[in-house]
Amino acid sequence: MQKTMGVVTSVILAAFAAYAAAFFFGVIEGNFALLLLLATTITGLYWVAEKFYFLPARRKATEQAAQDIQRRQEELARQGIARTDLSFDEGTRQKLLSQPWWLDWTAGLFPVIVAVFVLRSFLFEPFKIPSGSMIPTLRVGDLILVNKFYYGVRLPVINTKVIANHDPQRGDVMVFRYPPQPSLDYIKRVIGVPGDEVAYLNKRLTVNGQPVPRSNQPDFFDGEQMRYVKQFGEDLGGRRYNTLNDDMRPPFVTPMVEYSFRENCRYPAEGVVCKVPPGHYFMMGDNRDNSLDSRFWGFVPESNIVGKAFFVWMNFGDLGRIGSFE
Repeated sequence: MQKTMGVVTSVILAAFAAYAAAFFFGVIEGNFALLLLLATTITGLYWVAEKFYFLPARRKATEQAAQDIQRRQEELARQGIARTDLSFDEGTRQKLLSQPWWLDWTAGLFPVIVAVFVLRSFLFEPFKIPSGSMIPTLRVGDLILVNKFYYGVRLPVINTKVIANHDPQRGDVMVFRYPPQPSLDYIKRVIGVPGDEVAYLNKRLTVNGQPVPRSNQPDFFDGEQMRYVKQFGEDLGGRRYNTLNDDMRPPFVTPMVEYSFRENCRYPAEGVVCKVPPGHYFMMGDNRDNSLDSRFWGFVPESNIVGKAFFVWMNFGDLGRIGSFE
């Protein structure tokens, strides 16, 4: 039994390691949520088996060994043999009760894995900002926290909402599954909610016919391109934030050929005008001329929402970035 379980566990752990490595190095398009769910389930099964079968069996075997040694000592004593090498001390007991390696690496890790699973699936999840589409609000290398329950509690992997909470509001910074490729997580700002008409013409934002208030801000220095770009402050639904505009980029948008509700958008030479359909959201990056967003690939369905971003918890290149960006 021990040998069989060791072999089975070795195969399972090797499969997990191979999948994780292939996912990390980009060989496959993995699903971390699914991997974590499987790890929680498998280690949970080992934990239950340990609690109700393997540990009681070891305890029974340990007590049996102690009784066997005691009977042997008594038998030798009756034969007049007072000294013997037979003994059963606390060290021997602990050795017999200790978990084999295959339980230590499964059942022993279950409490940690289930804690990570609950925290990541229902409370908070960390993300790393990989691109500059949300500059100046978020910078490349920012490690952020995302509130997973703010927009409602969702089941992991299938992302089905089971408990409603807040609805996304204009100005929120939201993480969502990228509609053309749902295995990828994107982060943008909510610009339009269901029923809104969003227009971005000549690099000016209008929502429901009302221009979004904009103020001039000091030019922003782009460290990657080693030049300054124009920076503006916007006030959308009471949310104040800064955006960037690059005068070297033209205002027109080249959309993807097909996406859901493509008929809700029109693309004049000056930019784009879209009517947000029910159950969907229009997203844009704050770095307006360097963001692949709803102007190009359409709307984000409610089922793709991951959570609300709210805090930079680390940036190893700039510790001053730590803090709330709301």
